[in-house]
Amino acid sequence: MSERHLSSDRAYRDMVRPRNGEVRFQVAVEQTDLLVVAESDLRHQMAAHVARLRGELKNWMLFHPEFAASLAPVEVPDSAPEIVRAMAGAAALCGVGPMAAVAGAVAQAVAEAFVGQSPNVLVENGGDSFLCSTRERVVALLAEPQSGARLGLRLAPDAFPVSLCASSGTIGHSLSLGSGDLVAVRARDARLADAAATALGNLLRGPGDIRRVLDRAAELAGSGLDGVFVQYDEKIAAWGNLELVALE
Repeated sequence: MSERHLSSDRAYRDMVRPRNGEVRFQVAVEQTDLLVVAESDLRHQMAAHVARLRGELKNWMLFHPEFAASLAPVEVPDSAPEIVRAMAGAAALCGVGPMAAVAGAVAQAVAEAFVGQSPNVLVENGGDSFLCSTRERVVALLAEPQSGARLGLRLAPDAFPVSLCASSGTIGHSLSLGSGDLVAVRARDARLADAAATALGNLLRGPGDIRRVLDRAAELAGSGLDGVFVQYDEKIAAWGNLELVALE
């Protein structure tokens, strides 16, 4: 999923409330805009790490423009930077272009780089998150049924690390070929979750496609997909390891 979003689309960040001594801060480097919750303020170190990741990606795309432009999987050599190889691998599993995994890839790379300094570190990148935690968390789902009900996903302490990535045809500015309100994917790997969210979101063009999305999610289970939440207007469905809870 693209990292480009308008700030007005990020009002959901107001719902993120640190606790038990954690701090919340923003890391913004060019188009990358991360919301981070950690045990200490690591914004400067994280910004430097994001700049290095962006440098690797931009340098690769300068000499391999198809990596940025393709909507289908692209092969890359073993000599490519780790983030490039990870994005390409996840995209190949899901049948999408490698940039469909960029936001999840950056979120995971940042969290993994700093989890040693902060065992509780939650990194959100435009609706795509990678979470490391020693305690239970509840993550709100962005789209709400028109009934006004609000749902969240409960994550037990043994669930981490875990990624939650979203794709929407009605929210945000990421490229989606579908028109559904929300496809949210749970997986251990954020690159896979991000690419899968895009692939599944592309299938969701009407309420009748919900079953098709769930069937495709089940096919991706062997690749590491753990769960999927789908919403189209007032119709919602879920598959896999998802404990949905009502939010106050």
